[in-house]
Amino acid sequence: MTPRFDVNAAPGHLIRRAHQISVAIFNAHLAAADVTPVQFAILNALQNKPGVDQITLAKHVAFDPATSGSVIGRLESKGWVERRADEVDRRRKLLVLTPQGLQALQGMHAAVTAVQAEILAPLPLAEQAQFIQLLTQLVAGHEQGEG
Repeated sequence: MTPRFDVNAAPGHLIRRAHQISVAIFNAHLAAADVTPVQFAILNALQNKPGVDQITLAKHVAFDPATSGSVIGRLESKGWVERRADEVDRRRKLLVLTPQGLQALQGMHAAVTAVQAEILAPLPLAEQAQFIQLLTQLVAGHEQGEG
């Protein structure tokens, strides 16, 4: 007889469920902003690293470079991001937040902070920092193995 596999105790399944829950919480808090978690990550990255190219940006937010083009296109259509020609290589496009994008991003910060708190709310306060540290360690360990 084949032993049963408890999917509910499998790390991959639990991580997927945690992701689904976190996205649902994000969407509930930011529905009025009409922004996705990936769009927020891109806006936030552009605030921290203005004038970056699309491939570098995609790596920074751990997102597929090919798919990031359509996400950036949606942010452009909202007037939050614009592409500018690189002064050194005019064929290369650099991405920057527009003033409207910066204003929209700043308007999201309080809601995103609330999202993070709600995601962690089921854990005792004393364990929340440890959970973040372990997730950081897990991700870093796998990212180091990629290269």
